[in-house]
Amino acid sequence: MAEWNIETLTDSLRDMGLAGPHDEPRYTALTGGVSSEIWRVDLPSGAVCIKRALPKLRVEQDWFASVDRWQFEVAWFRVARSIVSEAVPKILGVDTERHLFAMEFLDPGSHRLWKTMLRDGHADPIFAGKVGRTVGRIHAATAGRADVAAAFSSDAIFEAIRIEPYLRVTAGRHPDLKSRFQALAQTTLETRLTLVHGDVSPKNILVGPSGPIFLDAECAWWGDPAFDVAFCLNHLLLKCLWTPRTASSFLACFDSFIQAYLAEVKWEPAASLEARTAALLPGLLLARIDGKSPVEYITGERDKNRVRQVARALLTVPPRCFFAIRAAWSREFEFA
Repeated sequence: MAEWNIETLTDSLRDMGLAGPHDEPRYTALTGGVSSEIWRVDLPSGAVCIKRALPKLRVEQDWFASVDRWQFEVAWFRVARSIVSEAVPKILGVDTERHLFAMEFLDPGSHRLWKTMLRDGHADPIFAGKVGRTVGRIHAATAGRADVAAAFSSDAIFEAIRIEPYLRVTAGRHPDLKSRFQALAQTTLETRLTLVHGDVSPKNILVGPSGPIFLDAECAWWGDPAFDVAFCLNHLLLKCLWTPRTASSFLACFDSFIQAYLAEVKWEPAASLEARTAALLPGLLLARIDGKSPVEYITGERDKNRVRQVARALLTVPPRCFFAIRAAWSREFEFA
């Protein structure tokens, strides 16, 4: 069963109190991630999900990160659940020795993946607003909390999974913009304000009956909330090239996310956060073309070059507001 041993997994489930001594769990591999192995486990008491972080991510280039990140993921789930309980899966057990944890399994019949829905052209600005509001609530509730800051000493992991593959690698491929990427990395790493999820992407958000449910918090970090905002907005812009017929709706989602998120910003002037986010977003746009983890759905050189053109222009003359990015993107691709 891939890299896991069934007997070891079953022992872990028993140690966590999720399986009885005579239970024979059934394991089904779940797909979609590059950084972890995830399995659905069917037990007499029902289905659960177990997850273990991989030391080497499943991408073409060598990309390594500490497996200890699972502990910060569990910690993020627990903190976020105390703030927005309806938007975070329940942790059912942890196995420190085997570096894995178990959480509730959410039925895909009633919890669709947001990325899949966007791909299929179902872009709902109301739902995007709920995503923005939820992210904002988590940031607001954790801002300035010394206890949360102390629990997320994950700088090395964030550097390895986010700063290096997105900003430093991309800088190496655009040497004329190296100083700009260095400045973005420095600002991001030095800004310590809230608990950050680190991977607010449609592939990690379920459309649940009551709203968004957030998964995959392996990059959880005490740092700059602008990273979460820029990371999600980046995906909404790039989806315009994946499903062009829905581009106007993706841009409406972009607007809705921003409006709902900014309404929750109380820990700093909203204009300051917007300026940092607007500066970072073009760097992430370029990173998803030329970084270590390019998006899989932009394959044509013409589209890649057009993304490069917009991103490079915005990096050369950094914008200070979301409208400037949206306007530049719309002009280049002739989106309404």
